[in-house]
Amino acid sequence: MIRTAALDALPVREAVPALLSALDDHGTAVLCAPPGTGKTTLVPLVLAGLVGGGPRRRVVVAEPRRIAARAAARRMAWLLGEQVGGAVGFTVRGERVVGPDTVVEVVTTGVLLQRLQRDQELTGVDVVILDECHERHLDADTVAAFLLDVRETLRPELRLVAASATTDSAGWARVLGQGGLGGAPVVEAAGVSHPVETVWAPPTRPVRPPHGMRVDPAQLTHVASVVRRALAERAGDVLCFLPGVGEIARVAGQLGGVDAEVLQIHGRAPAAAQDAALSVADHRRVILSTAVAESSLTVPGVRVVVDSGLAREPRVDHARGLGALATVRASRAAGRQRAGRAGREAPGAVYRCWAEAEDGRLAAFPAPEIRVADLAQFALQAACWGDPDATGLALLDPPPAGAMAAAREVLVAVGAVDPAGGVTARGRRMARLGLHPRLARALLDGSAALGARRAAEVVALISEEPPREYGDDLAGAWRRARAGGDGYAARWRTEARRLERAVAPAGRTAETGAGAAPRTPLGCGTAAGDQPPDPRASNAGGADSSARPAFEERGPGRSHDLSASPAFEARGSGRSPGGGAAPDDGAAGLIAALAFPERVAKAKGSGAFLMANGTAAELGDGSRLRSAPWLAVAVADRPPHSASARVRLAAVLDEDTARVAAGHLLTDGEEVRWEDGDLVARAAERLGAIELAVRPLRSPDPGLVRAALLDGLRSEGLGLLRWSPDAVMLRSRLGFLHRTLGGAWPDVADDRALVERADEWLEPELSRARRRADLGRIDAGQALNRLLPWATGEAGRLDELAPERLEVPSGSRIRLDYSAEHGRPVLAVKLQELFGLAETPRVAGVPVVVHLLSPAGRPAAVTSDLASFWQGGYRAVRAELRGRYPKHPWPEDPATAEPTRHTNARLRR
Repeated sequence: MIRTAALDALPVREAVPALLSALDDHGTAVLCAPPGTGKTTLVPLVLAGLVGGGPRRRVVVAEPRRIAARAAARRMAWLLGEQVGGAVGFTVRGERVVGPDTVVEVVTTGVLLQRLQRDQELTGVDVVILDECHERHLDADTVAAFLLDVRETLRPELRLVAASATTDSAGWARVLGQGGLGGAPVVEAAGVSHPVETVWAPPTRPVRPPHGMRVDPAQLTHVASVVRRALAERAGDVLCFLPGVGEIARVAGQLGGVDAEVLQIHGRAPAAAQDAALSVADHRRVILSTAVAESSLTVPGVRVVVDSGLAREPRVDHARGLGALATVRASRAAGRQRAGRAGREAPGAVYRCWAEAEDGRLAAFPAPEIRVADLAQFALQAACWGDPDATGLALLDPPPAGAMAAAREVLVAVGAVDPAGGVTARGRRMARLGLHPRLARALLDGSAALGARRAAEVVALISEEPPREYGDDLAGAWRRARAGGDGYAARWRTEARRLERAVAPAGRTAETGAGAAPRTPLGCGTAAGDQPPDPRASNAGGADSSARPAFEERGPGRSHDLSASPAFEARGSGRSPGGGAAPDDGAAGLIAALAFPERVAKAKGSGAFLMANGTAAELGDGSRLRSAPWLAVAVADRPPHSASARVRLAAVLDEDTARVAAGHLLTDGEEVRWEDGDLVARAAERLGAIELAVRPLRSPDPGLVRAALLDGLRSEGLGLLRWSPDAVMLRSRLGFLHRTLGGAWPDVADDRALVERADEWLEPELSRARRRADLGRIDAGQALNRLLPWATGEAGRLDELAPERLEVPSGSRIRLDYSAEHGRPVLAVKLQELFGLAETPRVAGVPVVVHLLSPAGRPAAVTSDLASFWQGGYRAVRAELRGRYPKHPWPEDPATAEPTRHTNARLRR
């Protein structure tokens, strides 16, 4: 049943006629509506014809975040009186709830982007709403550009709406109006906003500004103190904005003892936790959130916002090809959005954790991601769309030229191919030698070390995999091709000559000089499209680990120094590189290693190898290569459900050549980690996943030891500590008090949560521990005592609120069981010992569950209401047991009988 009253109460309804008219006339529109007006919920329902009586249309609503997509779908379904998956559904990464009757589908912008790549016409969709477009996420900008391209070239009837609470309406109107006269119409909706009082709450002492991902701990301590202040001064739930998950956890840890439930909202939180925070609660809450709660969502009950003033934005180091997030001061626009959360349902207040004088110096709006982010993914999407430079896309901000140039190089490094295996336009341009980029790199660098002819011959051999009868030995296949007269050998000779001519003008210079191809990074995937698919470029064991070119530290534009390679020394000589291998073996190994450095492999014994990318590899029985200490794997595959790759083509390698070819994977440092059930501390030199040299560490860094022990506790649980029966009982009692009273009583039920709070209860014992056995000596009960609310004085009431034992009318003191799944304490006692007890005993105000036992200690009955049991259930128990236990009293009126532990004979003495 449609909830008409709730729909009529949404202020955006007054703007709906103007929006419909704008779409009828122009096909595009910009909708500006304040938070809480219904732009995300009512507008899609009207455009779909589900309310208002309009024609039925298929509507897709794009949200920037999964939590917002789920919440919007559920809200719309609720307004229609339906469940999600009926007329309204949603699709986010890893979750899809739609049905055959779904006409409004809420998706994330990332999902819509992938859908457009699969179906550029967006078949069956009539209207697309881009919600919260003011956030300027890269995916959202890309989706908007693609949709405008679709409207202009394929589907002019597709209707587009850019919706936001606060946005650059003029800019979006200009972009959405491309191809028409003037800009797209701007429709504004008035909102009903409640007043929000601003409280300036700067730190009393200076704090260091954020740097990279780091936030001054003093700043987080200040935020926690402001939350406590807000709880004391204001009513209602508190919503606190923090930059990231780490800061949320840090502040949550400092809010122990507050008289409110502390919840966390962020993109990595489980869906159930996110949904719980968005539900109405009958108790007070503190919700710690990242920017996911800035817009789109209404968090019920919030009357107070605490704004840390910090945000996370993407940054990229183009020189190293590394992307990361950085902590920055939030913009004024973000501050307005955050403050508005306090006035969604009633008047509220916002506590801003900075000085009023600083506010005017903040940026007006957050930087669009396209200006500051790593553009590799954007460049890949643009290339797949058919516009590799993105010059033909309608974007509010063009991508920086330097960032796009860096992104193109990264795409080749990580595999610039589409899901079908077709090479991207960028990949085709970079493969100027008509080779897969890996093989182009091997040809260029190999020519410098071996000469153009030998390098070209091996590359030609790898570029078209030789017949299986040639064997799995690359050098042996090379010799057979040189001597062979079959069709493959003929093709191989032709290709080898072509490659030699292509690379020969460069002489010994792989990357400079006339005729040389540009430097080709490592790590690219399968080449396809105008070339046959190259199985050698497929990943035999998952994603390649390299995301930047090998030898990058040598600087771009310089030849790679391969003179240390035995293969280089063996050029043109009869000497055997690698300790006895023939020259062909060394040359083939070098070329294969240059092409696939992540697949250099070290022997583990019995024909088994470990590749640098971490994948195990195996040779077939009878292979000449089984005794090789190292291999350069050129072709491998991994059967379904197999942990190891099968080597199809490889060459003998030596360690020196492996170090040169895969030098970018070399690491040398201390390793302290939890492994095989105990702490392992050693210094290791590695080539990717391959151990080259290992020695034990006598005095490992204490911080690394502590972190490794925490990993052990995370992976194996708190059972590594010493849990006496009293400790187990204490944990159960605290768990009961947390569930019953909350507040200052800690949550000790979850092992992982307790491990994350190790600073609060496992010190100093944890920092003194050096191995598993030391953990086993830590008294868990003594440590848990540190979590009790000593500061508030509540800890002294532990035995009063959750006693270990309960005295019953017979005088016995019976141990309570707090570990029952239903969460209530269990009192297991012989029935006769409760004679005369009219009311069920209570613990912390909660009636215990009484397990009534027979004289032999066997279960006879369970009740939470003794008075009712004496009046009814007792008669049945008495009738059943009095014959079995005639020596024990079974009075007709147990409410007035004398409680006892003894038999009738003992009572008569």
